[in-house]
Amino acid sequence: MTSSSELACDGCGQVASTEHIARRLKRLEWATRYRPVHIHTLLLGASSPMDERDFLYAPVGELQGEAALLLEALGISSAGKNAEVVHGEFQRAGFFLTHVLECPLEGGGSLPVDARAALKGRLPALATRIRRSLRPKRVMAITEELAPVVEDILALDLGCPVMLDHGKPFRLDGAVLLREALAISAGG
Repeated sequence: MTSSSELACDGCGQVASTEHIARRLKRLEWATRYRPVHIHTLLLGASSPMDERDFLYAPVGELQGEAALLLEALGISSAGKNAEVVHGEFQRAGFFLTHVLECPLEGGGSLPVDARAALKGRLPALATRIRRSLRPKRVMAITEELAPVVEDILALDLGCPVMLDHGKPFRLDGAVLLREALAISAGG
């Protein structure tokens, strides 16, 4: 039997303490504040970053890691701007970022060896959320960690096209390719 302090998190499937759930709810509140009414491009990552400064929607001073790379890839400058201004620009552009695993993996670091199983296990819930709640015009896979489940993502009924870089997720450090793909898609 699971105790009240060890429940499965509905955002990542991990056994979660009350602290884990509290951190998830905080990240969910931050992201929801800047969710566009109409999502043009849903940017999909593998798992939420551990460090708040890497989490795009965190109300911190200077974003780093995944958040900084994503903003650079999209051509959104954060130089000299507070987090609220940057988040507003991201929102007005019609972008929304979410992750298959909505929480950082406990223990930190990158995805474990059984990453495919962890990601694949969350795909049905993700597909339902995309179809029923988010309803974007397109989904763009943006982290290499999604590579093991790309075919599974493509097989989902998301109600919109999934953009990939020659059959693979876009790399955030490949900013030029990401911007080109967005420009081509917007123009076509």
